[in-house]
Amino acid sequence: MRVYQRRGVWYIDYSFNGRRVRRKVGTSKKMAELALKETELRIAKGEFLGVAESKKMTVDNLCDEYLKFSKSSKTPKSHTRDITSIKNLLAEFSGQLISDISSHALESYMNKRKGMVEPATVNREVSCMKHMFNKAVQWDYLSDNPIISVKRFKEPPARIRYLTDAEIDKLLDCCSDHLRSIVVTALNTGMRKGEILNLQWSEVDMRNRIITLRKTKNNETRTIPINDPLHEELRSMGQQIHDQYVFCHENGDPYDDVKTAFKGALKRAGIKNFRFHDLRHTFASRLVMAGVDIRTVQELMGHKDIKMTMKYSHLSDAHLRDAVKRLEHGTNLAQGSLTGSQTIKKC
Repeated sequence: MRVYQRRGVWYIDYSFNGRRVRRKVGTSKKMAELALKETELRIAKGEFLGVAESKKMTVDNLCDEYLKFSKSSKTPKSHTRDITSIKNLLAEFSGQLISDISSHALESYMNKRKGMVEPATVNREVSCMKHMFNKAVQWDYLSDNPIISVKRFKEPPARIRYLTDAEIDKLLDCCSDHLRSIVVTALNTGMRKGEILNLQWSEVDMRNRIITLRKTKNNETRTIPINDPLHEELRSMGQQIHDQYVFCHENGDPYDDVKTAFKGALKRAGIKNFRFHDLRHTFASRLVMAGVDIRTVQELMGHKDIKMTMKYSHLSDAHLRDAVKRLEHGTNLAQGSLTGSQTIKKC
C-alpha cells in the first residue's frame, strides 16, 4: 500500500482480494495518507469501506438509480436540481466504486468546487451525494454511509426581503386583476409560485376555508387556512364550470409564469430589490412580527427543518419577553417569602 502523486494529484494504491485498486484523493499528500490509513483499517476489519462484496457498484450506476428515484419521488424542480448536482459530481467521481469514496475524497471535492462556485452550490451537491449514499445503504449496496460525517460549508445569512404594509398597498394597486389575485394568495398563504400557479379548485374548500396542497416541494400534503382577505379575493374571482385551475387563461389552461406582469407591477409601484419568492418571505415575516410562534410558522410554510424557519425569528423579540415575564410570578413569591421570614423573626 502506498500513496503517489501524478500531475499534481495524489492517489492511494492498495490491493484487496487480489485486485489492485488505485484511487484519486486530491492535491493534499496528508489527505492521501489519511485516506490510505483509513482504507488499511477498514480492510483489516474486513469491512472494505462498508461495501457488501456481492453488491459492488460504481458511482455512475448509483447516480442512474438515484435519478430514477428522484424523478418519481421529488418535484420536477428538485429533480432538475439533482440532475445538475450529479452532473458536477460525476465529473469528479465517475468510474469509481462507491466503496472507494471516503469522507476525505468528498472534502477534497468540496474544497476544489469552493473556488469555482458559491458555498451554497457546493452544499447542494454535497447534500445530494450524502442522500445518494443513504439510499445506497437503504438499498443494501453499502452497510454504512462512509461520507455521513462530512459537514457542509457555512453559508452567509439568508436574504430576507419583505414588504411593508405601505409597499403591499402600492403593489396591489399596480397589479392587473389576474396578477392581484395571485399576489393576494401569496401574501396570505406563503405558498410558493409553483404551488399557486398549479392550484386547483378541488384543493380549495371555500366552506371550511381550507386549502389542501397535495403537490408540494417536499411531496407532503400541507393544509393552509383561508383568512378573510383571501376568502373575499377567491369569492370575487368566481369559478367557471370548465375551470380546473384557480389561476388560468380564458381557455382554462394554467398560467405558465407571471414574471413579466410581476416585474411591471413592481416597476409601477416603485419597489426595488424584490422577487416573487419574497412574497413568501413577507408572509412568514408578518406572522413572526405579529407574535405567531415559530413552530406554527414552520407548519404553515411547510418547512421540514425548523432551521429554515428560524431565520425569521430575529424579527420579533416577543418570545424573549414572554420567557422573562414568566419569572415575574416567581419573583413575587420570593419577595413574599422574604417578608414572611422577617415577620417571623419579629415575632
